[in-house]
Formats: sequence, C-alpha cells, structure tokens
Amino acid sequence: MDAPGAREYARFHAADDLGGLELLSARFIEHRFAPHVHDGYVIALVEEGAERYRYRGEEHLVPAGSFALLNPDEVHTGSKGSEQGWRYRVFYPDTGLVESLLGELELPNSGLPMFRGNVHADPDLAAALGHLHRLLEDPGASVLRRQTQWREVMLELLRRHAALPTPRQPGSEPLAVARARELLASRLAEPPSLEELAAVVNLSPFHFARVFRRATGLPPHAWLKQRRLEQARMLLKAGCVPIEVAAQLGFADQSHLARQFKQAYGVAPGEYRRACAR
Repeated sequence: MDAPGAREYARFHAADDLGGLELLSARFIEHRFAPHVHDGYVIALVEEGAERYRYRGEEHLVPAGSFALLNPDEVHTGSKGSEQGWRYRVFYPDTGLVESLLGELELPNSGLPMFRGNVHADPDLAAALGHLHRLLEDPGASVLRRQTQWREVMLELLRRHAALPTPRQPGSEPLAVARARELLASRLAEPPSLEELAAVVNLSPFHFARVFRRATGLPPHAWLKQRRLEQARMLLKAGCVPIEVAAQLGFADQSHLARQFKQAYGVAPGEYRRACAR
C-alpha cells in the first residue's frame, strides 16, 4: 500500500477492540473495482471528488460529503465519478458485529437490518462517520471512547437508514452509574473498556452507555476526560510540573494535556501552575 502523499493510496486497518472491524482509507483515480461482493455491510463516505458504482442494475454517483450504504452479498463495482477521482473512508462491519450491537439494544429479533436506498446526503451523520473513522484509525485514542462512539454512530445510522425500531429508553440505574463512576475515577490513568465497565455493573455495553449518558449528561469517555482535567488542575496547583501530571493521569504526552487543559480552562498547564504559585 502506498503512503497518503502518493497520487493514489490505500490504507487498511482492523480495529481489534471492535471485533476486528475492517476500515479502509483510500484515494483512487484510475483504479476500477471489478464486480465483487462483501459478506458484510459497506459504509463508504466520500470526502473528495466523486465515486461511481453499479449496484442492483443501476449506476450511482456518490459526491463528496455523501455516503453509500451496501447490504451484504450484493454485487457492485467502483470507479471514479470525477476527473480527480475520489478520496473516501469505508467501514466493513460484518453481520456478526451488527447482530451483537442489536443484541445489546435488546431489540426484537427480526433478522439482519437492511439499508434502504443507496446514496445519502445526510450532513450531520456524514460528519459523525468521518470523525468516527479517524478516531478508529488513531492508535492513541482510548478504547473506551472508540467503543462508545462506534455504538452511538451505528445506532443513529441504522435508525435513519435501516428502519431500525426505536430502542426503549434507558432507565436511571443509579447504582450501576455510581459504581461505574467509582471505577472510572479510580482508574484515570488506565481506564477500563466499555465492555469491562458494563460487565462490572451487569448491563450490556450499549445499554450501559445510554444509561450513563442519561444520568450524567456525558458518555463515559467524556466524563472520564472531565475528571482527568479536574485532577490535573489540583496537581498543578499543588506544584506538580505538567510532564509529571500528564504521565500520572494517563494523557498521551504533555502536549495532549496542554491541548485539553487549554480547551477547558483557557490557559496552558504551565501558566496555570505559575499563576497558582504566585
């Protein structure tokens, strides 16, 4: 595979923390896909140019900012839909992964969902898909965040474009939320995965994530981020230097701490520490 700086490139990745979910980032110009099938779903977001493909006996054009949805075992092709070709991001969730998500939502078993339509201009969902894909490619992103956002985006995609029944509203589950908050607060540097959190409180991962958000107003990874920043502020006020704070609280590095701290409080960690010392 070529590097992204080349005229054409293709970068493949498998997310082990999401059951081996396969991902592709690519730019193609002259490449043409012969008729083929996938045994799972295809979710293809075009970010630049346009892709043309044949599916169910018809030609379809996917312009930048839109996405194509293909069901399992459907023959399709792929080629450029503009002179500059196309740059896109693709998710290939297999049927077992989608079935497990639906099982977590405790929906009636009515078989595999099928996407309706082909090409969709759905701006906020397209943005969410692009953000999720980049997140899943980022080796520094936390497993907790990746697993939570994957579920949230897929739920919205299936609700909008596969006639998925609306899941029941999550209950309050105060004891489960309290236990999860305790566990997260005790493991700021090495947070548990979504599956581990859910197992501790005896809920399915998807149901737990929705219960937690309803109770706190934040998904688990965002709640964890707030607690890390609060603890960072306390340590800096006590005189700890930023590099030690970053290491102690599980930030990827000092610059990671600096970005998040400034976003939250408007000043850099070092500046905050010096001001408190004065």
